[in-house]
Amino acid sequence: MNIFAIADLHLCFSTPNKSMEIFGPIWKDYEQKIKENWGKNISKDDLVLIAGDITWAMKLKEALIDLEWIHNLPGKKIIIKGNHDYWWPSFSKLKTYLPPSIDFIQYNAITIGDISISGTRLWDTDEFNFNDYINYIYNPKVKKNKNLEEEAQKELSQKIFVREIERLKLSLNQIDKNAKTKIIMTHYPPISADLKDSKVSKLLDEYNIDISVFGHLHNVKTDIKKPFGQKNKTQYVLTSSDFLNFNPIKIL
Repeated sequence: MNIFAIADLHLCFSTPNKSMEIFGPIWKDYEQKIKENWGKNISKDDLVLIAGDITWAMKLKEALIDLEWIHNLPGKKIIIKGNHDYWWPSFSKLKTYLPPSIDFIQYNAITIGDISISGTRLWDTDEFNFNDYINYIYNPKVKKNKNLEEEAQKELSQKIFVREIERLKLSLNQIDKNAKTKIIMTHYPPISADLKDSKVSKLLDEYNIDISVFGHLHNVKTDIKKPFGQKNKTQYVLTSSDFLNFNPIKIL
């Protein structure tokens, strides 16, 4: 079994008015690119980790159209929630309605053979930012509460981040300590691009995590040093689909 990873599929078969093609030429025919690259490299016996922002659907009924498309691609898949996965329902509904080739992590961990996988969404943190690494393009799909002032927004984000840390601990506590390879999936990056210590990276050191996969960052500059890499025992891998040119990356 090979293990691949990709994030930020942003599928829109269920909501064609939300295509990512509005964000520039790199996104043209992105769903077809994903399908072709996936089919070339991934077999039915492989595992693919999808680290959030899976579909633009707002409700589970819509999301199932996009999830069925993923199901029909080769391999077994494990997903986590991204900040744009508004459709994400309760644990019990996911268990009931997800197509059979797709599993998910939510306060739990999944062990397959000698590989154990945990994770959570995470959130923005004031420990670091990626301003120097991103060519920012206005995203009309991002929703902000206009009734909240900037300081209140920051306070709310910090509360969400603290809650996500607790969810991460719940998941990490269920990881198989005897597993040969321990992997964590998050949607938001758990560490700065230049690999300075963070609250999350210290947790990953504590739990002896081998590989960290995540997404969320788009339009990463190509004329600067490639972000992330090896920090202590953990390999940090950015897997946003446009960063990978819509080609799932083999991590194991």
